[in-house]
Amino acid sequence: MVDRPSGTQRYLKGVTLGEGTYGVVYKALDSQTNRTVAVKKIRLGKYKEGVHVTALREIKLLRELKDPNIIEMIDVYPHKRNLHLVFEFMESDLEAVIRDRNIVLSAADIKSYMQMTLKGLAHCHKKWVLHRDLKPNNLLIASDGQLKLGDFGLARIFGSPDRQFTHQVFARWYRAPELLFGSKQYGAGVDIWAAACIFAELMLRRPFLQGSSDIDQLGKIFAAFGTPRESQWPDMTCLPDYVEFQFCPAPPLRSLFPMATDDALDLLSRMLAFDPRSRITAQQALEHRYFHSEPAATRPELLSRPPSRSEGQPKPSEAPSSGGPIVLSPPNKSRRVMLPPGVVSGDVHSGQLEKGYMTMGETPNEHFGLPMSTDTQMLLRPKLNSTDRSHLKRKLDMDSAFA
Repeated sequence: MVDRPSGTQRYLKGVTLGEGTYGVVYKALDSQTNRTVAVKKIRLGKYKEGVHVTALREIKLLRELKDPNIIEMIDVYPHKRNLHLVFEFMESDLEAVIRDRNIVLSAADIKSYMQMTLKGLAHCHKKWVLHRDLKPNNLLIASDGQLKLGDFGLARIFGSPDRQFTHQVFARWYRAPELLFGSKQYGAGVDIWAAACIFAELMLRRPFLQGSSDIDQLGKIFAAFGTPRESQWPDMTCLPDYVEFQFCPAPPLRSLFPMATDDALDLLSRMLAFDPRSRITAQQALEHRYFHSEPAATRPELLSRPPSRSEGQPKPSEAPSSGGPIVLSPPNKSRRVMLPPGVVSGDVHSGQLEKGYMTMGETPNEHFGLPMSTDTQMLLRPKLNSTDRSHLKRKLDMDSAFA
C-alpha cells in the first residue's frame, strides 16, 4: 500500500492571492496532477470549539453543489491547527472585468455573463441553497472564460417556512429591500435581486445603487424604481425595520439604461420586483426571451479577460477605495448607542427607536437620515405620539445604562 502524501507535501505553496477575516488564500501547484489550485487556509487556533462554523458550512455545501458554474472544491486537509480548502484556480473575477476599461463589453458579452451567473444560481436554488453574498468579485472567471459562483461562506439551506436568518448579508449595494427592512424570513429572491444589481452594473460599468447606509440604500432604490405602494408589496409594512418614505414616482427604466434592449429591461424589471414573491426565479430568468433573442450570448472562451492576478497584486476589491459598499461578510455585531439629540421627537418610525441600536459602520446621522445624499432626501414620517415617545425615551435610557 502506497502512502498518500500529506496536503503540505502535495500542494506546493506559491504567491498569496488575498487575505480575509479568517485566513489567507494562496496559489499552489498540485504535485500529483500538476494542476494549479487555490488553497484557502482558515485559522483555527483561536476557536476553542474547533473548526469555525463558516468553514464547516462552506465545506458541506460545496460537496453538494456540483455544477460547471460553481467553484469546485478539490480537497480539504488540516495542518498545524489550520484547515486548508483546495479549490480550482480562477484567473480573475467579474469585478476586474467591469473595472478594466480596456475591455469593451458588448450586449452579447453581458448576456453571456448573466447566463452563467443565473445557471449557477439556478443549481443552488434547485438544491435549496441561498448564496447570500453575490457581488462581482465573488463571480470568478476561469482560464477558459467560464464564470463560476465562489465564496459560499454565507450560504445557507433554505425552504423551511419557520426558519429565520440574519438580514445582515450581502454587500449593501446588492442587498434586497426586504433585507434592508430587517426581514429574517426570506428565500431565493434575495439572490435574484443581487444578480439584477450585477446585471445593471455590467450595463453601466459602475455599481448601480451606491447607498452609504441602509436608509440611504432604500432611498436610492426608491428613487430609481419609485416608492412601492402596498398593492405592489402587501407585506412591506409588517417588516421589522419598516420605515415609511415619502412617495416618489418611478422614472422610466429606459432613462436609467438608455442603451439596453427592451428584452433586457423587461428581464431586469422582473428581477427587481419589490415583492420577493413576485420576483422571477433563476430558472424562469434563463427561459426569458432575453436569452433567446439576438445577439446570441458570447461563448465563454471568446470573452475578453483582464490580466491574470500577478504576484503580490491584490484583487481590485482589496485595493483601498473611497465610498465602497460596507460588506457585512461575515456580519458585524450590532451595538447599542445613545440616540442623537432630537431623534426621540419623532424623527423615526417606532420600530427603529424601540431597538435603540444601529449597525456597526453607520453613524447616527446615516442611520436616521439626518442627512441623506441630495438625490434621495425622502422624509421619514413621524409615527409616535407624545405618550409613545415618553415611554420609549425611558426604555432607551435604561438600555443605555446596561449596554
